[in-house]
Amino acid sequence: QVQLVESGGGLVQAGGTVTLSCVITGLDISSGTTSWYRQPPSAARELVAGISSDGATNYADSVKGRYTISRDNAKNTVNLLINALKVEDTGTFWCNWRGPSGSNWWSHLKTYDYGYWGQGTQVTVSS
Repeated sequence: QVQLVESGGGLVQAGGTVTLSCVITGLDISSGTTSWYRQPPSAARELVAGISSDGATNYADSVKGRYTISRDNAKNTVNLLINALKVEDTGTFWCNWRGPSGSNWWSHLKTYDYGYWGQGTQVTVSS
């Protein structure tokens, strides 16, 4: 049984740093693509970061330079480091895993909504 469990959210100050973790059990996370999505209040869920099966990373333009995604294969964990937090980072963060999709993996993430999802972790940034 595949399970994704996110953690690390909470109430944080603007300008601070938070690290979100996604622990995945039931499969080898390095065999596919893991990504993070953010859903601000009263808004749609949006893709913010991803890491492919071969370790390539990519980010939404809105978060480049502040978000860093990384993977620890030994711990079957994918982390999302967020620096210089802004109030607009507030939202629920979701972790997703899906099988490999080749060299167009980032476009695939943006286009197709499927795979395994966690329960989400809430990040609230105060000013």
